[in-house]
Amino acid sequence: MHELAVCQALIEQVKLVAHEQHAHRVVEINIDIGPLSGVEAQLLEQAFSIASAGTVADGARLISKTTPVRVNCRSCGQVTDALPTRLICANCGDWQTRVVSGDELLLTTVEVSRNIPTETPPGITEH
Repeated sequence: MHELAVCQALIEQVKLVAHEQHAHRVVEINIDIGPLSGVEAQLLEQAFSIASAGTVADGARLISKTTPVRVNCRSCGQVTDALPTRLICANCGDWQTRVVSGDELLLTTVEVSRNIPTETPPGITEH
């Protein structure tokens, strides 16, 4: 299942974000998955719990959104929605198109929980 390898790469990116944000835990991860990406969202979600185990993302929610397939027509120049199995221009019907979206897997947002300072700020007395 290549979704596990994809999840492992995703977790590496999330770990970098968490480190940059001085976070001790990741709460939520949002991704966009295009129908032409070759990644099955359901399998990715199943692999996520395995890939995230023991990491800063352990227990985080993985939320995936499917992005539309969009093509740019070489004949009329329009960008239109298309079906994953029918990459034709919705404007003129030409088949000479270029995919402009729908083949991506994007990490869009990472919600983190930051570390809580352990030191007492100056001027405050602990009781």
